[in-house]
Amino acid sequence: MAGPQAKPRKFDRSIIEGPIRPAVWKLAWPTMLQNVIAGLQGIIDHAMVGHFVGYTANAAIGVSWQIILVVIVFAASVFSGMGVLVARFAGANEPEKVNRVVYQAFLTAAGLAGILGAVGWVAAPALLDLVNAAPDVYAEALPFLRAMFVGFIGMMMFFMLSGAFRAAGDPHTPLRLGVAMTIATVAFNVVLIPMFGTIGAAYGTIASSTLVSAYGIWRVMQPHSVIHFEPGMDLRPDFTIIRSLFRFGLPTGVQGIAMNVAGVLLLRFIGGLDESAEAQAAYAVGYTELFSLITWTSVGLMGAAATIAGQNLGARNPERAVEGVRVASHIGLGVAACIGALFVLIPRYLLAVFGMTDGRVIDIAAELLQYLSVSGFFITVALSYTGGLQGTGDTRSPLYISVVSQIVVPLGLCSILQATTGLQPGYIWLAILLGHITRCTLSVARFRQGKWRDIQVDIEAPARPPLVTAETEVPGAEPHVPMRDPAPDAATRT
Repeated sequence: MAGPQAKPRKFDRSIIEGPIRPAVWKLAWPTMLQNVIAGLQGIIDHAMVGHFVGYTANAAIGVSWQIILVVIVFAASVFSGMGVLVARFAGANEPEKVNRVVYQAFLTAAGLAGILGAVGWVAAPALLDLVNAAPDVYAEALPFLRAMFVGFIGMMMFFMLSGAFRAAGDPHTPLRLGVAMTIATVAFNVVLIPMFGTIGAAYGTIASSTLVSAYGIWRVMQPHSVIHFEPGMDLRPDFTIIRSLFRFGLPTGVQGIAMNVAGVLLLRFIGGLDESAEAQAAYAVGYTELFSLITWTSVGLMGAAATIAGQNLGARNPERAVEGVRVASHIGLGVAACIGALFVLIPRYLLAVFGMTDGRVIDIAAELLQYLSVSGFFITVALSYTGGLQGTGDTRSPLYISVVSQIVVPLGLCSILQATTGLQPGYIWLAILLGHITRCTLSVARFRQGKWRDIQVDIEAPARPPLVTAETEVPGAEPHVPMRDPAPDAATRT
């Protein structure tokens, strides 16, 4: 006789009941901590390659990650769609639907990782040409970029699992996975970077993400997990669910692509400066790494806002969703104030961590940090309200907002200045700030319109009404000719 099986964990109902501030904080702090730790891993990588290789390696990793993120963000768009569905069904207390959605996201992500990895390997030289990488930066970046493309399935699975658990109201499992991956990456890189140089950082990231993701997949197969791949569940692709993943997720994916393409094109402007290598290194360290202490905590708050908004809308409590997003933005403002103060007060000490000794590189990077100390306030509010919109299923509005704020405003300003007065590093840093201000203003305004309240979500094909036949004909009714319904549409109706 089979022994008793562990019961699956129940969804955390404090997300939709009780005091709102503790509920938001319970979701936010593990994700914020996870992202800060992940950011510290990047800082450690940059510091090590800066010391062992030089600032060209910093620029190479920064340029490569800007390109990699374009691809990962597109592939990870299914995770945004997954988050919308998981949060809504968890709020409605429908665990079977949660499990089905996560499994289909797993299948989709695995397929996309294989296809996009192969394309990325072939396109890597052209992508580095697109960002106008300096020759010495190009030489370091190409092998790093190709290695990351081949091995990023581990990161894809890590992001998928983290998003699934977080949307289901369990932020602690992603935190444990994230801490494990960071520790493993640092351990690998301590050995691999001195041995192989810049590409050693790629090898370490690939190895750690693959190991942690394998453990995460094993984790969801355990009966006590809040998300559970049950024995006997249908393992075939369910294209109704996959279409819904893309229907909600693709706007977020296109949004991410737009933002990262904007970053790539911004690097092209930086590459056209007289001191391009120095400016690219300053951007890689100042914006990609140090500013990530604000952006990654804000991304954590975005995830918390998405979960709190999606689950409460699923529980038919939209006013609690509004308050939860507001609380998340207030937490973000406090974090931005603390980190921004460091940017203003001790910029050179922060830059020294990365082995930056070239005086001109330090001057350019310190100027960038002055602008970013202000940008932090606007980006953290923008991301909190973006999470609120995406968590409720309004994934298109953030796309349009990103196109305006991250492409039209900064790139348009850089183009105008380049054609008129000539481009300087400070002008590019100002364009970044104005883009963040625009994004914040539009995101808050859109959320306050409240159109997200009417978004409906489901993954089931609509039930077909019974056909009226001669035996079931209603007396006095006109004769009915049975017709087949059009193909069921899993789209969200707003």
